[in-house]
Amino acid sequence: MTRKRNGAWRATGVVTALATAAAIASVAPAQAQSTAQLSAWVSDGWGGGTITSQPAGINCHQSAWDPYATNDPQPNPTGTCTASFEVGTTVTFTATPDQGSHVNQGPAPNPVTVRTGYNYTWVLFCPNDGLCSAG
Repeated sequence: MTRKRNGAWRATGVVTALATAAAIASVAPAQAQSTAQLSAWVSDGWGGGTITSQPAGINCHQSAWDPYATNDPQPNPTGTCTASFEVGTTVTFTATPDQGSHVNQGPAPNPVTVRTGYNYTWVLFCPNDGLCSAG
């Protein structure tokens, strides 16, 4: 505010301040994140298999791999290993080993309640011949 010569106060900027306050007040409150990513990690137990989710979204397959048979690295998983789900959704997983493999550990955690931030599950498939990196 500025003061006039006759002693009366004159408001300068009051209109701007009121308009700014009104604009801030009219902005909708921040919305909570409605979806979040959920990832399935198939560890390198050298066996093969698929992990699927219910509700549908994840269908991730890891091929069996024998590190002693070749110098090639383990192949990357195929399919959908990360998907978006509504926050609050409970997702249940099923691990199905390929022929010649078994589920050594996991899926864990199972089920997963999707929250904002990082969400995951993992599974370890091992070959039936006992060759496995863990477990």
